Amino acid sequence: MTRRNALFLICSALLAVLFVRLGVWQLHRRSERRARNAIEGRRLSAPPVPLADLPRDPAAARFRRVRVVGRYDFAHELLYTNRIRDGAPGVQVLTPLRPDSGFGGDTVVMIDRGWVYAPDGATIDVGRWREPERLDGVGYVEPFTRSAPGASEDPAGAHPERFRWLDRSRIGARVGRPVAPFYVALAPDTAADAAAGPPRTPVRVPPPPLDEGPHLSYAIQWFSFAVIAIAGALLVVFVLPRRRSPSRGGVA
Repeated sequence: MTRRNALFLICSALLAVLFVRLGVWQLHRRSERRARNAIEGRRLSAPPVPLADLPRDPAAARFRRVRVVGRYDFAHELLYTNRIRDGAPGVQVLTPLRPDSGFGGDTVVMIDRGWVYAPDGATIDVGRWREPERLDGVGYVEPFTRSAPGASEDPAGAHPERFRWLDRSRIGARVGRPVAPFYVALAPDTAADAAAGPPRTPVRVPPPPLDEGPHLSYAIQWFSFAVIAIAGALLVVFVLPRRRSPSRGGVA
């Protein structure tokens, strides 16, 4: 075996080891996701608790069902833009709520009232989607997101109510009050009665599915790459040279 072929085999083996490790890592992530799904599934199926009983840590509060009672501040609501539902563009309407109890001082809780169709993913007539000012409903807790580095919610400054990311500090600046460390997405059973007149209630946003994600398929892909690396190296070094060599033997 030539030195070149030996180095090629070593590099292929190292790549195969790397691919196997990446596959095992994806299997570990799948196990972690299963464990997290079990915890969050129990939270979603548990009875709702008062706002005051929620943990203040957003990770510990995520997906817990909560009862919220208070008064909306429609003057400072915002639009969570570019939200897709069943392939259609739209926005989610988040409105500050001044809770009757649960937080001290002027702290408000942002309430995700649901999704509204918007052809450009950003513009709706917010007045059409007003609900009763008083809320006594049930929802589930979601943590805020963070803006991408260097990103701006509204570079032109013409639409301060539009948010591409739910950054808590920017929302606080928009609302002008302290904001709770998480927001609450209303459950479908808290929809306002719209029997009289046209519908005015945004479509409530259900929790994301608690599936295992793509980790198993990714693991299979990495293991496949490992097999291809080894099999390909053996083919190039040992099989193809034999096929290319002239056949031995003579004419009688």
